[in-house]
Amino acid sequence: MTSPAGPAPVLVVGDAKGAGTAERLRAALPDLALEPVPTDRLAQVLCDGLGAGRPVIFVGALEPLFIALAPSLVSGERPSVVVAVAADGSQVTPVLGLAQGADVLARRLEQALQSQPPSPRPGRLAVIGLGPGAPELMAPAVRDELDRAQDIVGYTTYVRMAGPFRPDQRTLDSDNRCEMDRARLALRLAAEGRHVVVVSSGDPGIFAMATAVMEALEQADEPAWRAVDLAILPGISAAQAAAARAGAPLGHDFCIISLSDNLKPWSQIERRLEHAALGDFVMALYNPSSKARPWQLGQALDLLRRYRAPATPVVLGRDVGRPAEQLTATTLGEVWPEQVDMRTVVIVGSSLTRQFRRDGGGAWVYTPRWYPEAEGA
Repeated sequence: MTSPAGPAPVLVVGDAKGAGTAERLRAALPDLALEPVPTDRLAQVLCDGLGAGRPVIFVGALEPLFIALAPSLVSGERPSVVVAVAADGSQVTPVLGLAQGADVLARRLEQALQSQPPSPRPGRLAVIGLGPGAPELMAPAVRDELDRAQDIVGYTTYVRMAGPFRPDQRTLDSDNRCEMDRARLALRLAAEGRHVVVVSSGDPGIFAMATAVMEALEQADEPAWRAVDLAILPGISAAQAAAARAGAPLGHDFCIISLSDNLKPWSQIERRLEHAALGDFVMALYNPSSKARPWQLGQALDLLRRYRAPATPVVLGRDVGRPAEQLTATTLGEVWPEQVDMRTVVIVGSSLTRQFRRDGGGAWVYTPRWYPEAEGA
C-alpha cells in the first residue's frame, strides 16, 4: 500500500500545528499524491478511508486519533494501516496494521521527514519607538524588547540612542533615507528565526518605521514574512514631548503635518495646512526645515498668518528629552524660520490657545478643553 500502484493514503491533519509537517510529507512523497482532508468529522473521515482500504496517515496527537478509531475497533473492523505522525514531525508511530505494512509506511515517512527538514520557525520583529531620547521617557516594554533582541536595525543616530548593547547583539544601522531597505532586511531576518528590533525615535507609527514595515510586508509575496511575530511598540512622540514641556497646547483637537515634500508634493502640504487652519486645529509641524528646502517653513507660516492672529501662541521644541533640549514659547507674529531646523517640532495654536507667564521665566501654553458655542445657537 505504500507503492504508487496501491491505494493512495489519506492524509489527516488533526492539529493545526501539524500543517507544516503535512506539507513536508507532500513535498517529499509526490508519488503518494497526499492531499489533506477535513478533520471536523474525524471519525467519519477515518471510517471512509479505511473502509476503502486506504492507509491513513494522521498528523497530530495520539489521543484524538484513538478516540476517533474507537467505533471501528468496537465494531470489529480491522483497519488496514494507520500511522501517526507527531505535529512537529519528531516522531512517527505505526498504530494499526503492522501485518499489512504499517511499519514499512512509517519508515518511509520518517525518511521523508529527514529529507525535508522543517523550515526555520518564524522569529519576532518589533518596531519600537524610543520616545524623545531620555532613557526615563522610554516605555519599559521597549527597553525589554531591546534587551532581548538579537538584531537591532535602524538609522545610525537612533541605533546609538537605543544602546548600549551586549557583545552578542548585532547592530545593523544605515542612512536615514533607506527606510524600505531596512524594513525588508528586518523582515527577512525575522523570517529566518531571529529576534529583530527596528528602531525609530518618538513613536514608530508617526512618520517613522512602522509604516515602512507595513508597506514592505504588504508588497512582498513572502509567506514567511507574514508568519513573523510582528509587534509595534509605541513611544512618546516629539509633539507630545514638546507639548508636555510647554504645558498643554494639544489640549483640544489637533493634527500633525509633515512639511517634508520628499514623499508628497508641496501643493498637497499647502492644502492640508489651509484646511487645518480653516478647521481651527492646533497644528504640530514635523520636518519643518532643512538645508535642501529652507523656504518651506516661511511659506507655511505666511499661509497660517492669513487665518490666525499674530498673537497666536507658537511652541518650538528642539531636541526635547535630549541633553541639548531647547524650548521656546513665542507667537505667530514673532516667530521666524531661522529659529527652526529639522530637529525642531513647531506647534501652532488654535484661535483659543493661550499662554501666561510661568514663575522662573518663560510661559505656559495651553489650549482649553472647551469651545464656544456658535453664535445664535
